Amino acid sequence: MYAAVRRYEGVTDPVEAARLVNEGFVPLMRQVTGFVAYYWLDAGNGVMVSTSVFQDRAGAEESIMRASNFVRDNLAALLPHPPEVMAGEVVASA
Repeated sequence: MYAAVRRYEGVTDPVEAARLVNEGFVPLMRQVTGFVAYYWLDAGNGVMVSTSVFQDRAGAEESIMRASNFVRDNLAALLPHPPEVMAGEVVASA
């Protein structure tokens, strides 16, 4: 399995960002081949983190591209700073 993690700082409206992600982005993730799970976390203090899990690297890479496009088209005003993006093979899980 592979995962992609994106950390956003300076989120201006976490409640609205969560609503838009849940209604618009989650359905996009479910369409990616090899989808396993997606989580959107409110870490407080204007920080939100997303985690996407896929069966293979291609799915994780696709999620990064889709996230970039979705933020640009739908969340730019709420997520004013580019995210820190990390991706890699899942080497332990529970």
